[in-house]
Amino acid sequence: MKLFGAIAITLTLLGGTTATARDLSLSYFMGPKHPMNGAVFTPFAEKLAEVSGGKLTVTQFPGGALNSAPPKQYSILLDGVADVAFHLPGYTTQLFPITTAVTTPNMCDTAVECTEALWRAFDVVEQEFDAKVLALWANSPQVLFSKDFPIRTLEDVQGKIIRVTSGQDIPFAEALGASAVSQPVSVINQNLTNGVIDAISIDPSAALSFSLHEPANYITIGVPGAGSAFVLLMNKGVYNSLSDEEKGWVEEASGKWISMQAAETYDAVSARALEVSAQNGVEIINLSAEESARWDDAIQPAMETWLASDVGQGLTGADVVKLMKGE
Repeated sequence: MKLFGAIAITLTLLGGTTATARDLSLSYFMGPKHPMNGAVFTPFAEKLAEVSGGKLTVTQFPGGALNSAPPKQYSILLDGVADVAFHLPGYTTQLFPITTAVTTPNMCDTAVECTEALWRAFDVVEQEFDAKVLALWANSPQVLFSKDFPIRTLEDVQGKIIRVTSGQDIPFAEALGASAVSQPVSVINQNLTNGVIDAISIDPSAALSFSLHEPANYITIGVPGAGSAFVLLMNKGVYNSLSDEEKGWVEEASGKWISMQAAETYDAVSARALEVSAQNGVEIINLSAEESARWDDAIQPAMETWLASDVGQGLTGADVVKLMKGE
């Protein structure tokens, strides 16, 4: 396959591969400087090369080199365009209602807590993917970025257009009186700048990862929500074609340890992003406990509807919440 404009980063450790060496392609739509490259993609590649003695290596294709559309990363994995791919289940919520349940308001308070919640439900989460799950993690709970107006009260979001990360978030944003739209993260900076959207619901790290501290003048903290789910997946056919020894190498190079590393990175980057935003003149607004309670009351009808809904595998939303919270 000819790739025009692709950036290929080949990571091979311990020198010299053998005649049986195999190289895996890894696709992600962010640039190579994104924190998840340092926390997940490169560590996975390095560990895999290390434990396999260079017999299994990884070539990274960042920046959408294999497909530039963030919502289509799962599709290119299933189609065999990439052997391994990073995906945001929130872009295709209808396929992953259990996985995206981690973003249910008040599910968890940090990326680490949200990632632990996902792993408590791993057995049912894994069944939603027609692929081998290599890593599963979440980012920090979302905040609201706005440009033309501060968001201090419930009334400030009513009638506004808010970009949400996952379809799971739409009923809750609408319960607040806002109009919710789902847009790929690659366009939200421009859309906020141009006034296509009024606010962005996303984790704080986006201030740095996607330069949202530049168009935004305000960041509101304490809004209802939790972390969004992320996965690193291997094509099932590719995984099944590996020998038992090779599968063992893949297992050792992936799993919960690298997922928790990603979560810890997100919490650290989110804290730093808020600091940098404030230093650059962005006003950080913390909703008061009284105001946060008003928002929670507003979303309660939507919450009750979702908790009673069927999310697959014989589970309701309430069942998944209990599973993720370990209740």
